Amino acid sequence: MENYIVSARKYRPATFGTVVGQAALTTTLKNAIASNRLAHAYLFCGSRGVGKTSCARIFAKTINCTSRTPEGEACDCCDSCRQFNENRSMNIMELDAASHNGVDDIRELVEQVMVPPSQGRYRVFIIDEVHMLSSQAFNAFLKTLEEPPSYVIFILATTEKHKIIPTILSRCQIYDFNRISIADMVEHMAKVAKAEGIEAEPEALNVIARKADGAMRDALSIFDQVAACGNGHISYQGTIANLNVLDNSYYERLLDAFTAQDVPGALLIYKEVRGKGFDSQFFINGLGQYLRDLMVAQSGATLSLIEAGEDIRKALVARAAKLHPTFLYKAMELCNEADFNFRQASNKQFLIELTLIKLCQQLSPSSDNSGATEGLKPLVASTAGAVSGGTTAPQTAARQAAAPAPHVQTPPSAPRVQQPASPQPSPAPVRPAPAAPRTATASPQAKSEAARQAAAQLTGGLPGIPVRRPHAPESSEAPAVQVHRDKNYSHADMEVAWNNMTAAHTKESVLHSVLKYALPVQKEGDVWTLRVAAEMQEELLRKALSTITAEIRNLLENDNVEFEIKICPDELPKRFWTEEQILADVVEQYPSVNKLIQKFQLRKI
Repeated sequence: MENYIVSARKYRPATFGTVVGQAALTTTLKNAIASNRLAHAYLFCGSRGVGKTSCARIFAKTINCTSRTPEGEACDCCDSCRQFNENRSMNIMELDAASHNGVDDIRELVEQVMVPPSQGRYRVFIIDEVHMLSSQAFNAFLKTLEEPPSYVIFILATTEKHKIIPTILSRCQIYDFNRISIADMVEHMAKVAKAEGIEAEPEALNVIARKADGAMRDALSIFDQVAACGNGHISYQGTIANLNVLDNSYYERLLDAFTAQDVPGALLIYKEVRGKGFDSQFFINGLGQYLRDLMVAQSGATLSLIEAGEDIRKALVARAAKLHPTFLYKAMELCNEADFNFRQASNKQFLIELTLIKLCQQLSPSSDNSGATEGLKPLVASTAGAVSGGTTAPQTAARQAAAPAPHVQTPPSAPRVQQPASPQPSPAPVRPAPAAPRTATASPQAKSEAARQAAAQLTGGLPGIPVRRPHAPESSEAPAVQVHRDKNYSHADMEVAWNNMTAAHTKESVLHSVLKYALPVQKEGDVWTLRVAAEMQEELLRKALSTITAEIRNLLENDNVEFEIKICPDELPKRFWTEEQILADVVEQYPSVNKLIQKFQLRKI
């Protein structure tokens, strides 16, 4: 019975043309061999399963081939190629630096370097996982690596280039291997499946490629596993079940729950996912990836960014056409926040459930061109005479315009208007009038308008009493009557109002410090002076003067208050003094300091 060989070994690249996903790099190596421009040391670096060691072996085999093909590949017919294929070539030495990482191992390597090749032109030393060498071993290897014999070529391979000392890097030609794309892995696995007589669905191969995370060796290992489970047939559903992969069906159901604002449904789907043993962070990352695929599926220019089969792409395009980009952007942002806070969260399940609730209740996608998204649907209490139907914006605005405000401040004379005669013996209760000191006398026209509004509110549309209601657009505007406030206040009231206003600007540190020292001084009547010590302070106050004046007027209930700004350099606090002012003050208090300055000519006063 023939021994079984796994696909990763059986279909390991034997020529540059069979290397998957590294076309630019292999072309460079072939051109270097063809032009006989070979370096004495190469460094192949990249993640696992991208072909570093395979390319090193192919390179070593090709440079010793005596009859290369026109394409620059090894012939597989000469003695050197046959010896290499049978693993008995003495010109190619492989060393595992993970288990031979000491100075003694490097000393043995240097001794072997001195032996010339018995057949062929070069002796190639392939050192795998070279970053595992100790610092002493690296230093012992430096001289030999920099000036080896003419027949020696070193090929170093590593997955962690940052661990190699710079003196080694400077002596090598560095080749960075790319992670193999999903499309390249799917294409290569399809060839392997055809060669092995295995039926494989493209969607299943795509799932395997995603699971491999850019490593061809991992992809072929998973391929063998799924093929063994399916007894020679690789299906999408069988692959999902065998690899325990969370497919898009869960995310499609979640998206339906989001659009329907079905919170219980979304939480039950998440419970089902956890019941199958999936990690919560893996779940939220997958949801974010699915939303990202929907976002790029909305444009034909970005459709190529989706690394999936054709059927999955079509399904994503059809679903993405029904969603508005604003919904997808906000949903992706929520998933990203959940992933960012996952490690710090003490209750991780609660974090994911809260994210799903936000996605359900705070986002309502729309396919129109307005770009607007609804939030939580407001709970509107049913009232007598309310208009039935949907909750569109015009209907809501009409109901808000028709309904009286809960509290309307009227001029002082309005509450004293008598209610029109009615069959009842006593008038309806009226809201008490504001305190006398806080009101101002209104004009006769204002009294008439206020009386009409008060009567409309008191009657509430009783039978027999016509009420003139304003139009809907006017309901959101301010009352037409403007009362000029003229309440009396004292200097102490101004000081209290100024301190309260200053405290309200604490977050604006610069303005707050200026307001703290620029206390108002009464000039004449309602005109107050703000004294500052510098032009910069005066400019800052000038910009904020209108806001400051409005706030003080509201606090004092007096619209006559005015402020003017005056620069008084002499009143600058000591903490803001310049060096000259500080020196002048010291000399004034201590005259002997001035004599000392003049004697040693420290500074002219």
